[in-house]
Amino acid sequence: MLSALIYLSIYTHLNLKKKDINFGIYYIYNIYIYIYIYVCDNKRTELVFVSGCDSGFGHDLAKFLDSAGMRVFAGVLDELHPGALKLKKDASPNLTVLQLDITNSSQITQAHQYIQSQTGKTGLWALVNNAGVLGYVCDGEILPIKMYKKCLDVNFIGSVEITQAFLPLIRQSKGRLISISIPLPGFAGYGASKAALISFNGAIRQELSRWGVKVIIIQPGAFKTIKYDFILSTIIHFPDILGSREQWNSAQEDILSGLAQEVMASYGEEYIRSMQQRLVNMSSVSSSDTGPFLEALKHAILSPRPKPFYYPGASAWALPLLYRHSPTSLSDRIFSRIFMSSDAQPAELLNS
Repeated sequence: MLSALIYLSIYTHLNLKKKDINFGIYYIYNIYIYIYIYVCDNKRTELVFVSGCDSGFGHDLAKFLDSAGMRVFAGVLDELHPGALKLKKDASPNLTVLQLDITNSSQITQAHQYIQSQTGKTGLWALVNNAGVLGYVCDGEILPIKMYKKCLDVNFIGSVEITQAFLPLIRQSKGRLISISIPLPGFAGYGASKAALISFNGAIRQELSRWGVKVIIIQPGAFKTIKYDFILSTIIHFPDILGSREQWNSAQEDILSGLAQEVMASYGEEYIRSMQQRLVNMSSVSSSDTGPFLEALKHAILSPRPKPFYYPGASAWALPLLYRHSPTSLSDRIFSRIFMSSDAQPAELLNS
């Protein structure tokens, strides 16, 4: 109705061409969207549930949404984690920290019961599936099956289970389901689990549209969200997925002790121990400004017309562009230079 009135007014009084009027309406509509999200509705009261808020993107997002005036339920793997305790201390009364291991069905049920008691007839406006694990960075051939299973259990099965639990509340509000998937070439276990999650979201996006529910995928570029004192003190930390130094050392020893003699001879211990260097290489092409990611999430949550996919960060749009529009040989070469150290080669290749 507003667009029609604007159209008639401009056409009658200014006698502009139709294509100019259509452009004007499009321009005015975009101004309206901006004002709706960032001015008039800058303080919102929507109820949002975010998993994986101990640290990383989830931690930053929970604080960001809280500061925007939303009612935030922040799921954490460990309520006694320093990040969880800091979140409790710094947040407003509108943010509630909940114990949530997304592979633990009873904890999902407890979180659902609590949030349902808080939403009433309103329902839950948005669920942000942020929790995930990276596993261990190494070649797909030598990554133990149990690490593939761990990635699938958390990144896919856990996300599906929590989605199924909370969808009735989201359908009630005609809200949004948002999942985070970071494109990481060379991470076979993580990539396989996230590919499954993207396929799942693609299917339910069409199914849930009948209820007015929006299903959204955020694929951010590489951002530095926290630094650890290991791996040359410059390791990049993706959202709650890397684990501790002890876990990485343990995983490395599992790989070394579990490989068949033939495979060990092909790769060599020195090459396997060099795998953690890949994350250092990634750090050099990562941004410390998480603003684009947070703004993309805010738009996905608040916009009356959210996009099905968001690619915040320079490398986020670059990766899909290379995959879709460049020869495979070219994209493989570029990704190898970025994510693989030219100094580290499997033993068999070095001796050939």
